[in-house]
Formats: sequence, C-alpha cells, structure tokens
Amino acid sequence: MALAFRRDVQAPVCGERASVARISAPLPVKVRSLFISDVHLGTRGCQAERLIDFLRYYDAETLFLVGDIVDGWRLRSSWYWPTAHNAVVRELIAFAQRGRRLVYIPGNHDECLRDYAGAAFGAVEIVDRAIHRGLDGRDYLVVHGDHFDVVVRHARWLALLGDFGYRAALASNVWLNWIRRRFGFGYWSFSSWAKLRVKNAVNHIGRFEEVLSSEARRRNVQGVICGHIHHAAMHDDFGVRYINTGDWVESCTGVIERYDGQFEIVRWTDAQVELDAAGFAPLAEAVA
Repeated sequence: MALAFRRDVQAPVCGERASVARISAPLPVKVRSLFISDVHLGTRGCQAERLIDFLRYYDAETLFLVGDIVDGWRLRSSWYWPTAHNAVVRELIAFAQRGRRLVYIPGNHDECLRDYAGAAFGAVEIVDRAIHRGLDGRDYLVVHGDHFDVVVRHARWLALLGDFGYRAALASNVWLNWIRRRFGFGYWSFSSWAKLRVKNAVNHIGRFEEVLSSEARRRNVQGVICGHIHHAAMHDDFGVRYINTGDWVESCTGVIERYDGQFEIVRWTDAQVELDAAGFAPLAEAVA
C-alpha cells in the first residue's frame, strides 16, 4: 500500500480494471481540508463507490487519511479486493499527483504502515499524528485514536473477537440494504443503529471522547480530530473541540474544513439524496 502512493509506481490492479467516469455533476466544492478515516478497503462493508463520489465532489488543499484506510486484519485472513477498492487507491494517488498535500496517519487495522512513519512517498506524508492549525484559530491534534482505546491497547484478543462480531453486523448491512433498495428505500445501517442502543457501547464512546479530549489538553492544543470508533461527532463537551470523522462502512461520513474556518461533518448518504433531488447523477460509477 505504501508503494502504491509513490508517483513512479502504479497501484496494483486486482481483476478487471474499474471503470470510473464523471456522468453529470456540479463543479467540485473547494474546501481547505478534508478528513476521512475507517474506510476499511479490503472488506465487503466498504462503501468504495460512495467514497469516490465524496472525494471528487470536494476539492481540498489537504487530505488527511486518519487511519484504517486499508483493513490489514481482514486481508491477512481472507483476501478481498474488488476493482472499486482499486479505484479508491487510484483516486488518492491522483489527488497527490495534483500537487495537493496528503497526510496518512495509520490506525490499528493498517498498523503495518506505522513502520514508515516519518517517511514521504512522493507527495504523501506518513506520520503517527499531526497538528493541524485551523482557520478558526485552533490547533488540532489529528490522530486515529486506537492508542487511547483500552480494549485495543490491553486486550488485543478481545478487540479481534469484537472485530469478528462487528463484521457479522456489517454483513447484515449489505443484505438489509439490498432488500431496501429493492423497495426504493435509502441506505440504513443496522450495525450503527444497534451500537448506539447498547449501553456499554454508548459508555465506551463517551469515555473515548473524554480521553482524547484530555490528550489534546495535555498537548496544549485546542482540539482533536480522530476516527477509530465509527461514530461521527463534533462538540466541546470536554473543554476542547472534539471532532470524529466517522467511517465509510456504516455512516459514510467525512469532515470538511471550509474557507470561513467552519468544520462540518458531511454524511454522504444524505448529501447524495440532496444531489439526486437536484437532478445530479453520481460522480463515479465503479464496475466490479
């Protein structure tokens, strides 16, 4: 994956080459920064086509990949890499080759890239964490967040067991949404709905947010931007600005920083509905 981001090395092509084409779309929206995490390329739950649309809709100066972009845990046990996932990699390479800044902060699922922290592959920087100075005057710690997850740090076997159950829930998303599409309904995540109704999971999310906010204060910054727990959020509940980018397997969310200094969570499934209502076709169509 690291080699794929070098300008002089092409992304690996697995199977038939994806066909990606702009059909009919508004001009890209210019933003200062874009933050995405938890794409989980290499898994069946990855919403690759939606992510390509999102990346093409927003024209950013800097793109932060905030961890778990590739799911190395899953790929080690069972190889799954359709052409749509190849198309995402090519989209990221194209972004870097346009002279934009691309910062990759590995997470626990793509932790092998942490061995390359401090290296640069063309225009791609790989770092353990970053400090982003926002136009709102705040300095933000940008980090995946798994280092502050007690389960991941101290009970890896439990994290792997939880990952197995989580994949089962994601598989249910695929089948449920296939049925929903047949009846003309939009995307809905069963796994996300279930997670937010389990008391222990809700408590875990709250604790995670508090710990990350404490880390930001310890580093004398005014905010933190992270991923990891697949729950997009933005608030000041713990004395600093906490922003979580969410994910691209359940909620299809990313964070944009506009030129007026405002940060915004974009839920792309909702944004697509609005674009469809305005008469715009999808920006990208990946053919498996």
